[in-house]
Amino acid sequence: MTSRYEDWQNRLEKHVDFNICESMVAAFTEEELLAIDPEGAAALRQTGAHELLNYGWIEGSAEFKQGVAGLYQSEVAPDRILQTNGGTGANFNAMYALIEPGDHVIVESPAYEPLEVLARQFGAEVELWRLREEHAWQPDIGELRQMVRPDTKLIVLVNASNPLGVVLETPLLEEIADIARSVGAYVLCDEAFRPFDESVNYTSMIDVYEKAIVTCTLSKAYAVPGIRIGWVVADDEIAGRVRRLRDYTMVSCGVPNDALGVYVLRNREGILKRNCEIVMRNLEIADAWIAGQPRVSWQKPRGVTTGFMRLDIPEDDVSFCKRLAAERKTLLIPGGCFDLPCGARLGYCAHEQILRRGLDELAAALAEFD
Repeated sequence: MTSRYEDWQNRLEKHVDFNICESMVAAFTEEELLAIDPEGAAALRQTGAHELLNYGWIEGSAEFKQGVAGLYQSEVAPDRILQTNGGTGANFNAMYALIEPGDHVIVESPAYEPLEVLARQFGAEVELWRLREEHAWQPDIGELRQMVRPDTKLIVLVNASNPLGVVLETPLLEEIADIARSVGAYVLCDEAFRPFDESVNYTSMIDVYEKAIVTCTLSKAYAVPGIRIGWVVADDEIAGRVRRLRDYTMVSCGVPNDALGVYVLRNREGILKRNCEIVMRNLEIADAWIAGQPRVSWQKPRGVTTGFMRLDIPEDDVSFCKRLAAERKTLLIPGGCFDLPCGARLGYCAHEQILRRGLDELAAALAEFD
């Protein structure tokens, strides 16, 4: 089964001028990235000039694992951290390692569609834990209590949410952990979208629950999707299964990619500062724009990179977004790609001028209905 919104982006994103659906923070050029730490960049270039382009560290270098471990509050042993080909590779390997045909799996929805697709393709009995707009897109913990069974194998979360921009804060995660613990279920949490809003009470699931499996990437919050670096953090048993699977799914991520990943993690403070400024400034631009649009509304995201807009228009959202791309070279992802009709995903994390021009084009398209 094809991921609907990945297919949408793949077909259209190279044919537009104003991509305002993207979920990664405006990507660095190599020059911009290396300018953050000139001394570290010089060392990186010097090492790279003499490094053999062999397979490198099969599951990530010691320096990479140390950098990842530093992102969490609890102590994470190196053997529990496995480098992958982006967040996509992390999710695939983690779910493949855990899910067997007939397993009962609960998946947060709407969320990152490949998680549901993979669970079904691996033969799981999937139930969707729905996020509802009338609850400000927050999940109902009572519903989860009713959904879990003695044989529930896995609960799948995306925190923060894609496409909704919703954050599951620490007290809710602790409740989810208690429910999972009551039946011995694992919790897989895709944490590609860490919020930039410092007022959010955010904690990694790995710091909340002993049977957590966390997947993450440098693609979104760190703005370097081109180096294709992600990771899985899990307990010893699941990490061992992922380690064996990688021999068949990826082997290694390559010497230059690992080296750049280490550089990014070492310089994460400066990188995240730049990206936080982009996201928080653009969020206010988008929110002010929506406030002035009679046909658009949303639940304002909490410092994440995307949000879901409701569109009050006399046209199917897929048709409208297709016309927007063709006629105005502006890209949104229609809500229909997430089973959320009458809306669209807005990615407000592009460079400011791209966001402003895209919103201008969107406003002009909406004005045609009046």
